Amino acid sequence: MRKAICEIKEKKLIEEILERCRVGRLATIGEDGYPYIVPLNYVYWQGAIYFHCSRKGMKIDNIAADNRVCFEVDIPLAYLASDFYNDGKPPCSVHQFYHSVIIKGKAEIVEESNEKVGALNALVASHEPGVKLVPITADTPAVDICAVVAVRIDEMTGKSDLAQKKNEQDKAVLAEYLQKRGLAGDREAAELIGGRK
Repeated sequence: MRKAICEIKEKKLIEEILERCRVGRLATIGEDGYPYIVPLNYVYWQGAIYFHCSRKGMKIDNIAADNRVCFEVDIPLAYLASDFYNDGKPPCSVHQFYHSVIIKGKAEIVEESNEKVGALNALVASHEPGVKLVPITADTPAVDICAVVAVRIDEMTGKSDLAQKKNEQDKAVLAEYLQKRGLAGDREAAELIGGRK
């Protein structure tokens, strides 16, 4: 990672980001040699990324030809717009604060019934927390219709861009500005930048 100061080193924090997100982006290698990226619903479960999809399509074809994949999630926080600066700084001074995770791994179609059913139940539960749902079983008709894909993780890195290069005084000013502005993502960014959780 080029900006080591932004790297998340604790696996637990990386997993928290994966558990907060509901949509990730999967990159496969297309038959034409170009990357093919698709957004999809997923769950991080038992140390792997799981998603379900049709049994046919470009994702499945690409995985069958080359199962090396990359998977990415991010949580945009505060956007620091040009109006923050009163000193005439150029537009390239604008900035987006965020959390992100990038995974490299191998994708495989899950054929084992218990794992497939478990992943589908985990996927539904992660998208509808607190809702009592009828459990999916091996006899549920949709189980045979869909494919469940597991991304077995080879490498996982996390990054949080939270004004790490700024001194404590600048961080305090920035955190106060974001708290007062109050847009989506501002409060979390302000608390993290200002050292409060």
